[in-house]
Amino acid sequence: MPSLLSVNVGMPRNMDWQGRTVFTSVWKTAVQGPRMVRRLNVDGDGQGDLAGHGGEHRAVFVYQIDSYRYWQRELGRNDFAFGQFGENFTIDGPSDQEVCIGDRYRIGKALFEVSQPRVTCYRVGIRMNEPRMAALLVAHNRPGFYFRVVEEGDVTAGDEIIKVSTGPERMSVSEVNALLYKPGHPRDQLERALRISSLSAGWRASFQALRDQEQAGITGNAGLGPALSPPPAWAGFRSLRVSNKIRESSDVVSLELEPTDGLPLAAANPGQFVVLRLIRSPDTPAILRSYSLSAEPNVRSYRISVKQEPHGVAGAYINATVKVGDVLDVSAPRGSFTLRSGNSPVVLLSAGIGATPVIAMLHTLVVEASPREVWWIYGARNGREHPFATEARTLIEDLANGHSHIRYSAPDAEDQPGVGFDARGRLNIAMLQELGVPHDADFFICGPSAFMSDLTAGLAAWGIAADRIHTELFGAGPSSTPGIAATPAKPPHPPAAPAGTGPLVSFARSGLNVNWSPQFQSLLELAEACDVPVRWSCRTGVCHNCESGLVAGTVAYQPDPIDAPAAGNVLICCSRPQGDVVIDL
Repeated sequence: MPSLLSVNVGMPRNMDWQGRTVFTSVWKTAVQGPRMVRRLNVDGDGQGDLAGHGGEHRAVFVYQIDSYRYWQRELGRNDFAFGQFGENFTIDGPSDQEVCIGDRYRIGKALFEVSQPRVTCYRVGIRMNEPRMAALLVAHNRPGFYFRVVEEGDVTAGDEIIKVSTGPERMSVSEVNALLYKPGHPRDQLERALRISSLSAGWRASFQALRDQEQAGITGNAGLGPALSPPPAWAGFRSLRVSNKIRESSDVVSLELEPTDGLPLAAANPGQFVVLRLIRSPDTPAILRSYSLSAEPNVRSYRISVKQEPHGVAGAYINATVKVGDVLDVSAPRGSFTLRSGNSPVVLLSAGIGATPVIAMLHTLVVEASPREVWWIYGARNGREHPFATEARTLIEDLANGHSHIRYSAPDAEDQPGVGFDARGRLNIAMLQELGVPHDADFFICGPSAFMSDLTAGLAAWGIAADRIHTELFGAGPSSTPGIAATPAKPPHPPAAPAGTGPLVSFARSGLNVNWSPQFQSLLELAEACDVPVRWSCRTGVCHNCESGLVAGTVAYQPDPIDAPAAGNVLICCSRPQGDVVIDL
């Protein structure tokens, strides 16, 4: 009879690794006696990276003793202890080839449902002292799996594992894991996986992306990257005239832009952004800046709203110099931070200038006369720095199920609670819970980096599914290696090597233009030589762009390149420019 050999728990702690500090709970320790298993966790257990781990569908990680023996032979090791692979349950039981997504098992007094394979990340390599481990788990198809807790209860080492029911498609953990990570994604198998209602939302979204990619004829692995965005409506830049300039607040000004040639613009998806190329004078380098479209999407004009930051060159130029009648170079709209269709509630969470993409979403919901429950939740320092105050209030009033909550962190004496804002303070999870914000909503978050990180982690800890949390970061974000303590970053700069003569590579968010040189093997290598912040994926194992083989450690990627030479999202890890390219980094 299959049995539970060990229950293992561990709380997050700082660990030294390759000269860095990693916040992780991958070190698990076996515990004795009964242990309560709850909807989100085993008592005494925690996760260091709630965005990538934990939550309702990843409450309990399970690994088999048979895989222990396999890795002992494969790695020539005999030093394993229970919890070695970061698992909560070490079992003497069915393998990944036998366990199916949707299977239900009773262990002790708790009932569990298999929700997904484990998504491996670099931390298991730290725990194993084997940098290749994340890739090896994928290559050898021994990931282990997660349980969702159907009924809470005590479990104890030695409990029998009793199978209660079989998943609807009888699709094994091994099959599902290979379908995402290995080359080849047959459409019939993708459809089969998508029919499994108990498969976690994140994996369903990955398989949906792969199916959409197959329909669009795009190569690569969309299931391992971010959401695909449609290709830009035009390459490069188009000349648009400033038709209006509006003061929105003490530090925000809006520009309305219309085509100079009289031809229609491309209607953007609400939440998308454009890139401006600002040429202050013939003898100074062009400035590249990304700005979200902040009005109802239409084909007649675009509106961008720009905050003047202290020492901000582009904002100062737009505020002081750009005037009605001027012509600016503007890219086509792009970006995947867009309003999702559906019937679920919508929560628009923003702070400061982060209001710009979400107010475009609010406009769209009003134009569509949406019956969805819509929450507009915004934070500013005070009334002087509160853009779109009247506009947002009017839009919310036009919705059948609109709600609004405004907080000022440092209100002026003339700011009156209940008039221009609702309460003093900052936006946080406790506030959302007090307001009664629906738990099944889609959350769209935009604002400063720390604001988004705190809310994203808080929502994950609250049990919000990862595919319902959508974020947009303004400016060049930090390199994202989840759980690794940040180190001081250098500002982006041209590479130290002699300048190249190849295609112009423009890093839009970093405001850096560099000519390509064949001394670099990839755009990633060029970005790193320039200290341009590059995102890292925790889902590792296969080169996201070409699936050319398994690699160790994490794989860098760029989520939304602009005007890249191939169709769709060209991922930065292994690509070279074939012509001038603008990259949203």
